[in-house]
Amino acid sequence: MNTFVALPDLLGTAQGSCTLPHLGVLHAQGADAANFLHNQLSNDFLLLPPHQARLAAFCNAKGRMQASFIGFKTSPEDVWLVLRQDLMAQTLKRLRMFVLRAKVVMNDVSEQYEVRGLLGAAVPASLGESPWSLAMDAAWTVRLYPAQGHARALQLVPVGTALTTAPLDLQDWLLAEVLSGVADVQAATFEAFVPQMLNYESVDGVNFKKGCYPGQEVVARSQFRGTLKRRAYLASASSVLQAGEEVLSANDPSQPSGVVAQACHHPVQGHWALVCLQNSALEEDAVAGTGALLTAAGAGLTLHPLPYVLRDDI
Repeated sequence: MNTFVALPDLLGTAQGSCTLPHLGVLHAQGADAANFLHNQLSNDFLLLPPHQARLAAFCNAKGRMQASFIGFKTSPEDVWLVLRQDLMAQTLKRLRMFVLRAKVVMNDVSEQYEVRGLLGAAVPASLGESPWSLAMDAAWTVRLYPAQGHARALQLVPVGTALTTAPLDLQDWLLAEVLSGVADVQAATFEAFVPQMLNYESVDGVNFKKGCYPGQEVVARSQFRGTLKRRAYLASASSVLQAGEEVLSANDPSQPSGVVAQACHHPVQGHWALVCLQNSALEEDAVAGTGALLTAAGAGLTLHPLPYVLRDDI
């Protein structure tokens, strides 16, 4: 297997909160809101308890992710979903196609609600310790997976709400997103992955015991009837990366070995990404040595340990 290079603390003293302009908010309202989303997404929204949120995928019939969400309920008839802004219009259009007679109305409320990222000491003490814990105090706040031990949270507030913490540089937040090991789906990676290719089964993004949803058979078969052949890994690079960019092996550059799922450029810490790779590419790299993986644009990749354990038994 590939040698994963250990990392120093890249975030240091970074802490505070910032607005996340790349994320938008979708509101599902009505008596059937939770049940409707339960039947469309990879996670359980029908039995979602108070003070918990969900990571979930929205897939096509082939199990390919068309969007990903962080969602929670504030009442039995109100479900809020945070997703990439560049996928909002098409995702809302497709969800509305499936409403039929369900008592649910879905709207983009990004102009009314702002999404903020909280890092380090800015994460409120009232929030539970586990990822996907939800606090509903002065704001709605969801604890995310940490980045190198630094606490992270997502917060929804009405537009115009004043910051109550120190300001955080957006580039620090984007780096923390990648270092957390949890990628979301964006326009550049639309239908590029089944959930397990982004390790969603290992970060509580898939419930294999719930009922059917689009792509459910493919997702379940990938998990239980064969070895998972692609996984997401943390990587640094020698130059700028872009989501959706192909990853190649220097041993066989004619065939893509993976794709960049999420990327950031930090002015101090450099170029970072979560890359979805064929496991066979890692075996080839182990033989050739670190640097055998590179992007189509020629950036050499170095792989680093994921911040969580990949789950084999779900």
